[in-house]
Amino acid sequence: MRVVKYSFIGFLFFVLFGFTQTTFAQQPDPYVPFAEEMPQPVGGAPAIYKNIKYPNMAKQAGIQGKVYVLIYINERGGVDDVKIVKGIGGGCDEAAIAGVKETKFSPAKNGGKPVKAKLSMAIEFKLSG
Repeated sequence: MRVVKYSFIGFLFFVLFGFTQTTFAQQPDPYVPFAEEMPQPVGGAPAIYKNIKYPNMAKQAGIQGKVYVLIYINERGGVDDVKIVKGIGGGCDEAAIAGVKETKFSPAKNGGKPVKAKLSMAIEFKLSG
């Protein structure tokens, strides 16, 4: 009976351990961090800033600073996702995400072929006057 109990526990451990290893194995990231030609906003940085509205809450609270974002750009230059690396709050993080998502980028290229890429960028929020 004791041998059967330990065999069953060993089998259960093997099944669970094997399941977690195959289920939660990391998939390779399809977005390259570097490319021969990195993506650029079509129209330059002003194209991004024209899509960003300074949040009233941030204006009233006097919030200024840089929101650092990581942008995931597909092979066609579209924005698949935007992640905040470091935010400043007051609605600025969400405004930066929304503005970047509305921007079209030139696609990254390796060997002349479009590839998915990651691009880091700082979006500055600065009150005038």
